[in-house]
Amino acid sequence: MKSTEKLIKTKLGLLKLAENLGNVSQACKVMGYSRDSFYRIKELYDTGGEIALQEVSRSKPILQNRVAADVEAAVVRMAFDYPAYGQQRVSNELRKQGLFISAGGVRSVWQRHDLEVFDKRLKSLEAKMAQDGIVLTEAQMIALECKKEKREALGEIETEHPGYLGAQDTYYVGNIKGVGRIYQQTFIDTYSRIAFAKVYDRKTALVAADILNDRVLPFFEEQQIPLMRVLTDRGSEYKGRYEHHEYELYLTIEGIEHSKTQVRRPQSNGICERLNRTIKEEFYSVAFRKKLYTSLDELQADLDEWIKYYNTQRPHSGKYCYGKTPMETFLSSKYLAEEKQINQVSLITA
Repeated sequence: MKSTEKLIKTKLGLLKLAENLGNVSQACKVMGYSRDSFYRIKELYDTGGEIALQEVSRSKPILQNRVAADVEAAVVRMAFDYPAYGQQRVSNELRKQGLFISAGGVRSVWQRHDLEVFDKRLKSLEAKMAQDGIVLTEAQMIALECKKEKREALGEIETEHPGYLGAQDTYYVGNIKGVGRIYQQTFIDTYSRIAFAKVYDRKTALVAADILNDRVLPFFEEQQIPLMRVLTDRGSEYKGRYEHHEYELYLTIEGIEHSKTQVRRPQSNGICERLNRTIKEEFYSVAFRKKLYTSLDELQADLDEWIKYYNTQRPHSGKYCYGKTPMETFLSSKYLAEEKQINQVSLITA
């Protein structure tokens, strides 16, 4: 319910209460209104009904005090052309063009057009670019690149379709008596959130490549969708010269690009870190209290069952999932990757 609707309901309640009690003073005391306000509300209701009870105390803007239409249009245009400029910079730049408006005036115009902060200006620029197909200037390109870097630094990942980017990480599960140390290789498709996990007794480049060869690539090949790029941290199991590093060599042979997170920025791979936390809270914390594992194979069997549940039954609140399961998201958006493949083939043959 909107605030205006709540206010009308309160005023109607005051009139109804006064009618039921037969005492205006008592009704005003209960509802927190003065008698003067009561009679003003009653008069408005009697003459105009519920619509007349809308809040009218807020002063109306004095239109003649607003900037001229051409100046306002120039301010808005400047927000699209130079989204990184602040209000003072815009005021100074417009003064060079013979248009005079204060920094506060610039902000007021931006607020009316929902452009008062940098992120909103970039969002509007992206929408305008998608709608009108405009060619970006150098300043606009720089601003959008800054936004992309900021998103990546905060853990936000740019992904366009299933298979566009996968994230991989190593998670230390713990040390179990009779089994030893347990490490988990985790992989997640950043668009659909389809996940894979496999446990090992070591943390090496060979096991990092094994999960891709054993679980991930067979799935994408079955769906006839290529895996284009993989994002990892800079751990020794993921980073090295491909001639002497099993993981880098495997990616090179399969034609998969390898992106690495920023140094000391674990949040750059936050999507995989969050999956590790989910597996820990929803699987390991429960499984280790219900069962005593004596081998990795036994643990892997139960982990596979949980991963199957995660992919096919558990609703996901990811950016592109909208409450669907990862598998439903993958299948419903699979056409995006197929269209991209067709476009690439068309460009090659043209």
